[in-house]
Amino acid sequence: MIKKRLIPWVLVTAIWVPGVAIADVDFEIKGLDDALEKNVSVYLDAIPDSERRLTFRFQSRVTDEIEKALQALGYYDPTISYKLEDKKSVDDATVVLDIASGEPVRIAEVDVELMGDAKTDEAFTELLKTAPKVGDVLNQGQYDALKSSIQSLAVRRGYFDAEYTLSRLEVAPGRYQAFIRLHFSSGTRYHFGQVIYHNSQINEERLDSMLTFKEGDPYLVSDLGAFNQSLSNTGWFSSVLVEAGIDDLRDDRVPISVNLEPSPRNQFETGIGYSTDVGPRVKIGWKKPWFNSRGHSLNTDLYVSKPKQTLESTYKIPLEDVQREYYQVQVGLENLDNNDTTSLELTSSISRHWKYDTGWQRALYLRWLYSDYTQGSVSNISNLILPGVNFSRVRSRGGAMPYWGDKQSITFEAGDPALLSDISLFRAVGQTAWIRSLNSDNRFLTRVNAGGIFTTEFERVPPSLRFFAGGDNSIRGYSYESISPRDSEGKLEGGAYMTTGSLEYNYRVTGNWWGALFVDGGDAWTSSDPEWKTSAGVGVRWESPVGPIRFDIAHGFENQDDDFMIHFSLGPEL
Repeated sequence: MIKKRLIPWVLVTAIWVPGVAIADVDFEIKGLDDALEKNVSVYLDAIPDSERRLTFRFQSRVTDEIEKALQALGYYDPTISYKLEDKKSVDDATVVLDIASGEPVRIAEVDVELMGDAKTDEAFTELLKTAPKVGDVLNQGQYDALKSSIQSLAVRRGYFDAEYTLSRLEVAPGRYQAFIRLHFSSGTRYHFGQVIYHNSQINEERLDSMLTFKEGDPYLVSDLGAFNQSLSNTGWFSSVLVEAGIDDLRDDRVPISVNLEPSPRNQFETGIGYSTDVGPRVKIGWKKPWFNSRGHSLNTDLYVSKPKQTLESTYKIPLEDVQREYYQVQVGLENLDNNDTTSLELTSSISRHWKYDTGWQRALYLRWLYSDYTQGSVSNISNLILPGVNFSRVRSRGGAMPYWGDKQSITFEAGDPALLSDISLFRAVGQTAWIRSLNSDNRFLTRVNAGGIFTTEFERVPPSLRFFAGGDNSIRGYSYESISPRDSEGKLEGGAYMTTGSLEYNYRVTGNWWGALFVDGGDAWTSSDPEWKTSAGVGVRWESPVGPIRFDIAHGFENQDDDFMIHFSLGPEL
């Protein structure tokens, strides 16, 4: 039998005053490795201040806590000595604990037995590979974790009748041995039963299309979670709760209950923003998240800023695969008065969308564009029918200010008099942006935008299809859309081609505040060779709940004003 070896308190220069409360008793621990010392500290910190009196009772409590902390990590034979250093004041003392952990208790036997369907379940086989091994130093936390993990895995995989027939950790301190005994009877694994919807305003066939399992499939709680998330993502419901009816088990089936609360049929949104590109901007939105029982929806948004006013409405029609395939019908009206551009545009389009497991999305569309415009010194009216295709993907990790992410988008569209367009043209636009981080304090951002219009009647191309560069999200150090070819009167006329790029480095200064260094470059041009513009600058980023708020000071090296420009913007980086 092991005997506790304790060396009592030793008072060095202080006078022992039994029963006096000490407001601040510190412990200095010696003799242990980092893991043991950390665990002992955790246990000692749990002693309440009301018990911190220099008494033999306090010494006994300290001894008990040290022994429990060491036993949890397999050490049952410690030697503990105590020493009270000089008290700095009446209310302050340091107790020096010199601890020798002794020989550890090692695992002599691991007796883990599975009974029932879990015996042939590969998930349990993988879990048991993580069990403590014979010869390992006993760690009670690992034993508790294994026991809990087996039970938790059983619940997640549908073993609702599972129970331990034996669960015991036996320790023989005198022999420095421990014995793990876990006998687990899983019973039968249950399968998904009938799905029952409650309070849904949407046709059940629509909801069934989002099911991540079929009736009769083996139960998996992760499938329930995925289904719950899919229902929430539709916007049709203000509350979604998908749960297994474990109180109504029968014939190895578990019924699934889906409790739904419809979203308000009309939702309104207002917002105010600001950027140096367009100045103050107001948004008013009206949304009908479910227009009918088939889950159609309607979004209408009004954006108002000094140079641009836009009204657009989108009607979405989900198809059989609600989450992945849908039609959209859009109509819009835009009035623009910016730099040397004035225009009034009407648009209407119908598009077919697909989403893929890879994260890519594809859209085929047909849009009508009517534009009454003046660009530079030329006024015109264009009427275009443009079929097109778009491929895009956005990935991100890290919330509103991601530490990792990328975005790709490419669009092709064309018009021809044979398709009732005023002119023949082909237009291609591409964008890529990347965010990568070395660690939590260093971010790198890069982006490239490029595009081109191929036509023999460029003067009849409306401004919204031409290319302009410069501004907060283009080439900083230059005014918004101020870079493009100019006509004989020096007015901007827009480019047939455009390429811009940016490299940026962010460093976390403190908390949610970041510093930024960047270089931008590019040009918009028509027939002549591009005249590349470059800029560089510094900035500040604040990581707000809605995304980064950016403040930049940039200098455009080819800017005729040879001045610095301030850029302020907010919103997602991808």
